[in-house]
Amino acid sequence: MASSLNRRLLLQGGMATATLPWLGASDAQQPAANGAQRGGTLVISLAPEPSILSAAFLTTMQVTMIAGKISEGLVWFDDKLQPQPELAESWAFAPDGLSLTLRLRRGVKWHDGHDFTSADVAFSLLNIWQKIHPGGRLAYASVQAVDTPDPHTAILRLSRPTPYLLSFLNTYGAQVVPKHLYEGTDLLKNPANVAPIGTGPFRFKEWVRGSHIALERNPDYWRAGLPYLDGVVFKFIPDAAARSVALASGEVHVALASNIPVSNLNQFADKKKYRINTTDGAYLASIQLAAVNVRKPALADKRVRQALMYALDREALLRVVYRGYGKVATSSIPSTVPAFHSAKGRQYPHDPKQAEALLDAAGLTRKADGKRLKLTLDYGSGSLEATRTGEFMKQAYGRVGIDLELRSSDAGVYLRRVFTDGDYDLFLTSLHNLPDPSLGVQRWYWSKNIAKGVPWSNGSGYANPELDRVMEAAAVELDPAKRRALIDQWQAIVQEEVPILDLIELDWTTVSSTRYRKARSQGDGLYASLADAYLASAD
Repeated sequence: MASSLNRRLLLQGGMATATLPWLGASDAQQPAANGAQRGGTLVISLAPEPSILSAAFLTTMQVTMIAGKISEGLVWFDDKLQPQPELAESWAFAPDGLSLTLRLRRGVKWHDGHDFTSADVAFSLLNIWQKIHPGGRLAYASVQAVDTPDPHTAILRLSRPTPYLLSFLNTYGAQVVPKHLYEGTDLLKNPANVAPIGTGPFRFKEWVRGSHIALERNPDYWRAGLPYLDGVVFKFIPDAAARSVALASGEVHVALASNIPVSNLNQFADKKKYRINTTDGAYLASIQLAAVNVRKPALADKRVRQALMYALDREALLRVVYRGYGKVATSSIPSTVPAFHSAKGRQYPHDPKQAEALLDAAGLTRKADGKRLKLTLDYGSGSLEATRTGEFMKQAYGRVGIDLELRSSDAGVYLRRVFTDGDYDLFLTSLHNLPDPSLGVQRWYWSKNIAKGVPWSNGSGYANPELDRVMEAAAVELDPAKRRALIDQWQAIVQEEVPILDLIELDWTTVSSTRYRKARSQGDGLYASLADAYLASAD
């Protein structure tokens, strides 16, 4: 294996696959019992470069996709979005719903040789997940204490029933950290945040800023015989076109999380050479949407918001901008979450005449220049799909007399505009709904989550006491049928009120060489540990 310096030079030089020593060209790849081949190093393109490597603190895509190979959660999710054992072997809620008992896996070691125990789970939940994790403050709000009667049992004591809790216990929402390295330190500045010690199949090896992060095989992993790979390298390629070239040339094996723009996917249509996976992101249940600032007088009228929906031909948007990767949204809860999705609420087929009638009824008649009102649309710079969606919306709204100004900016600017200053009309973004709406969707509509300065809270300023009541009742209801009925009612209210314009159910695409194989199918596959991944021999 080449030295760290040699690897760095090779990465920065962008050399072809055959000359990259970490790709395993000289490794003897021995087949495992199930046909999987051992050895080699998987190279994954990634952009942008993350700031830390612990999803316990930050759950941006780039952080969690890397961290999930080093550290683990308590469960993982299958392709039906059902939790499966990871660091927790089994679990059970008490009949009254006021406690959750987790039976933890025995014989698991941290990468530094210390035992993994229930003390690590208790420390992580009470000090990091509940206080620092972006979604944990809501998800774990009901957890009052964590009992640890023995090293392999953790009992979460709850102030109220929390039926959605299991949906957050994977590496996205419950990445366990080692108590012995974090206790008594400045948690946010702990060195392990950038050089993590985990329990996963790969150990952190090096981070060359601006170039790559390299992981190596954990020989003491608790799943016997795994991982198959010798290592994983995440290569930072900021330019989208360069990522496509790197995959096509064999310089990288995999491009995760729509790293390849949909406009370039036709380049990888040859099924003998490439695979395009659209199920790895099912856990996220993402929707491309436009949040509406209902504090603005014109947008406070639901007829105007309904007109904004009728004016859009979302089938054409899906076809033209997203190249058919996705589905027109029919509810605030996507159809990829069948346990809760309902399309029985009001629907918004493309109907410009209805849009104009609603705008007229709201008193927004056309002026001499044909314009009714002017709105701004904020979105993040650097996203080709966001830019094209904005352009599509501008044309559609122009046809019904709405002048839409497009305003792109970096994250710091648009987050301040939307969640601190309220200086916007429409905000184009994607929302991770997650498998349970009480976790992922409620935060955008709940009036108690109108929190100035808090990103990804209720930035629309929408407040509806009846919807609050229904959402709060659903969050604690233990009877599945009653809970489903409440969530159906919640969706019907939102479809009528449309404080958020749900546009497209997004497909997260993973494009890979056919050499890349993975044994188990996961609903949270973007964050998969890759313990079961391997590189097949080239044909």
